[in-house]
Amino acid sequence: MVEALQFTFIQNALLAALMVSIISGIIGSLILVNKMTFLTGGIAHSSYGGIGLAIYFGLPIFLGASVFAVLSAIIIAIISFKQRHRIDIFIGLIWAVGMAIGIVFVDLTPGYNVDLMSYLFGSILAVSRADLIFMATLLVVILLFVHRYYREILAVSYDSEYATLRGINAKGFFIAILILSALTVVVAIKVVGLILVIALMTIPTYIAELISSSLYGMMIKSAIISSIFTISGLVISYMFDITSGASIILVSATALILFLSIKKILR
Repeated sequence: MVEALQFTFIQNALLAALMVSIISGIIGSLILVNKMTFLTGGIAHSSYGGIGLAIYFGLPIFLGASVFAVLSAIIIAIISFKQRHRIDIFIGLIWAVGMAIGIVFVDLTPGYNVDLMSYLFGSILAVSRADLIFMATLLVVILLFVHRYYREILAVSYDSEYATLRGINAKGFFIAILILSALTVVVAIKVVGLILVIALMTIPTYIAELISSSLYGMMIKSAIISSIFTISGLVISYMFDITSGASIILVSATALILFLSIKKILR
């Protein structure tokens, strides 16, 4: 693997892996404490509609997926405020419709034979400079958001009613977290694909939650754990010539099983 570092695509892959790991660690923690995993799953799969539209109109993939994912996040947020007891139905609908739109527009694109595997299971070795700039920009925005509004995020995440009584716009922060989750999903798709993206955002975070006493510590530990899993999976995928996204998730799942087993033994 060391000799492979001379190649630009490997350097880009490593940079992408680190940035997406930090992003996923932070946002994954917010998703977990706000119990938004299912909502994020709906956004992840609906974003394929944006990928299909981007391919059809010749737009950057990240742009199409981001716009579609953010719109899906806003729709889900609005519905959750008004029809919370039926939110699972609407998420399932958005999930299916988004995928269907993406597939139809890919089919309608003249002379385009899309490799679905790259979107379903990731294509981290194909990360471009533009992709890295997008990831870096999102990382900076998330870091600034968490740094500036940490106390408000903490209050909204653990007791939204109390936060509202304190004058905090709980709904606004909920929408903001969902939008950042949507953008995180988009960059994570490049690494592990939309089918596996939720695992990347929840497995490291779940482990971090079990060994953390605060949300801040959970974010940091989750980012570190996610980085270890992602880099390890990338190395294994390179060594054995297997799909990087699947390799990263298998490393994460194996580590989770070992962690829980050791934790149970040490009780």
